[in-house]
Amino acid sequence: MPGPLMPQATAVWLIDNTTLTFEQVGEFCSLHPLEVQALADGDIGQGIKGRDPLASGELSRDLIKACEEDPSKKLMLSKLDVPRAAERTKGPRYTPVAKRQDKPDGIAWIVRNHSELADSQIVRLIGTTKTTIAAVRDRTHWNSANIHARHPVDLGLCTYMDLSTAVEKARSKLSSEDRESLEAKDRARMEASSTSEEDAKKAPSIEDLFRH
Repeated sequence: MPGPLMPQATAVWLIDNTTLTFEQVGEFCSLHPLEVQALADGDIGQGIKGRDPLASGELSRDLIKACEEDPSKKLMLSKLDVPRAAERTKGPRYTPVAKRQDKPDGIAWIVRNHSELADSQIVRLIGTTKTTIAAVRDRTHWNSANIHARHPVDLGLCTYMDLSTAVEKARSKLSSEDRESLEAKDRARMEASSTSEEDAKKAPSIEDLFRH
């Protein structure tokens, strides 16, 4: 099903301005419901400005209202007079030149947080090479001193759905004990991230500023 021209930006607008379910937004924008939830929670996509699908003519207000009232209804892209560009269906993942310098950061995050992923999976996810992955992992990369592990979804190198699918596929081959261990680490990482964000949001009181 064809979707909006800017999926994540459209999803952000729908999250902020409607009561649609994550499933409805995800299906229309071709995003996994978990990715939509992560956008809503601010875990990914920070800084993305919402794109109004009403202003672009991609949705009608009546359809949004109908879908809000009935969660089983689906959003459908309105017919546009402007022709849409053909979608790429084959060939390697293309990464804009401006984002290519971010690849080592994305690789470092995956290597640190998802060691269960095979190099071949990382190659497909980010559009890199096994040589680069090995260099980042072994810290022999020419720019190792400036590499900082950052989430590849935030960098725009892959989608949350692609990453989640790759992780699930890799973990399906592990023993139940290993899977449980990795899931426990995931929960601990998410809790730590949530705690850090809450601490960062706490503004110091006047008493704190003058406390000795």
